[in-house]
Amino acid sequence: MPEHSDLAPRPLGAALAKGWRRRCPRCGGGQLFDGYLAVRDNCDICGEALYHHRADDAPSWLTILVTGHLVAPLMIIAYQLNVLPDWSHAVIWPVVALTLVIVLLPRVKGGIVAFQWANRMHGFETALPDTGS
Repeated sequence: MPEHSDLAPRPLGAALAKGWRRRCPRCGGGQLFDGYLAVRDNCDICGEALYHHRADDAPSWLTILVTGHLVAPLMIIAYQLNVLPDWSHAVIWPVVALTLVIVLLPRVKGGIVAFQWANRMHGFETALPDTGS
């Protein structure tokens, strides 16, 4: 049996850190994404099959949740302190929220894929795809 198909534990913390950096959860060297959010079928370094992931709506939901919980209190505080004119709120907060979403979304998706890999979910039971041997 190949070394990669054993059921050795997969450390969740390390996998999440690699996913946050948008790297392969197995080796940490290969890129996780082709572009902004499209997960590669396989890692270009270790060959780990990544097409099994089922991130679905979780990254979007978590990104909205985090962004809302960060931006809403800041908006309320800034408005109550009355340090900015009203028109500036209409300019600043959408830009802040959009920036947070753009930065967080691929990192959160990388974390979701890494979480699934570390817990052997959705086809990640084995580390490498069958090569027919």
